[in-house]
Amino acid sequence: MQFLPSALLAPYIKNYTVVTIGKDIDNEVFYPSGYVDLVLNISAGNAATIINGRKKDTPDIELLGHLTLPTRLTVKEGTTVLIARIYPFAAALFFPYQLSAFTNYATDLYDVRLEESRELYQRVMEADQVARQISVLEDYFLRLLAKNEKQLKKVTLVQQLSRQVLTGLSQPDLSSLSRDTGISSRYIQKLYLSHIGLSPAAFAGIVRFNRGLQQVLHSPASLTAIAYECGYYDQAHFIREFRKFTGITPSEARRSLTRNGKEYQQAVNIGF
Repeated sequence: MQFLPSALLAPYIKNYTVVTIGKDIDNEVFYPSGYVDLVLNISAGNAATIINGRKKDTPDIELLGHLTLPTRLTVKEGTTVLIARIYPFAAALFFPYQLSAFTNYATDLYDVRLEESRELYQRVMEADQVARQISVLEDYFLRLLAKNEKQLKKVTLVQQLSRQVLTGLSQPDLSSLSRDTGISSRYIQKLYLSHIGLSPAAFAGIVRFNRGLQQVLHSPASLTAIAYECGYYDQAHFIREFRKFTGITPSEARRSLTRNGKEYQQAVNIGF
């Protein structure tokens, strides 16, 4: 089930999703989405992420940063999670840290904000309906938005800088961005790392990967056609980049979807 945020939060949060796993998932590929996710385990179920071979059991509440390394997911049947999907440029409004520190990590928020995170989780778990649980999350995000309002100017700037990445097929041209905005290339790099958690080139790579992933999983188009349409040099380049992010080839991803159904991926993990 997916729910839209309130009007005040819609520029910063894409949606809230509740997912209940209907069967055990073991070591399934978890695709990088290009978003930052706040994940709450609202059941007695167990889950774990394995990022580049490092296993991390899913805590009560975690922040899942950008993923650029092969990641796997293991989840027990009956596990239910509530996920707030945050736009990549907006995470610094709610977590005003160096966002690159969360890249390729599933961070237990009790290790970052113990009392605040514990209170949030308890209030969510005390709510007796999904709508009320989301309302608790909304209140939490609105308080953080007001508290970190001074970040808004830089967040808006990063959003504007990212439009070229989100709408185009090519790598961002830092020289052109610098010339057009009057901001140095070095400062643009710094803004991306602190507010998105990735360099402009790495962020562009995830966006392009997700365009290709959508077509691999939801269209019969050939890999060559997908590669050219998504801005890769050729099919070999597409396969190489796909494997870098996932550890598997596009063809293996297609076969796995057909075989397993990928309920979690379909509900949550597809990005742009």
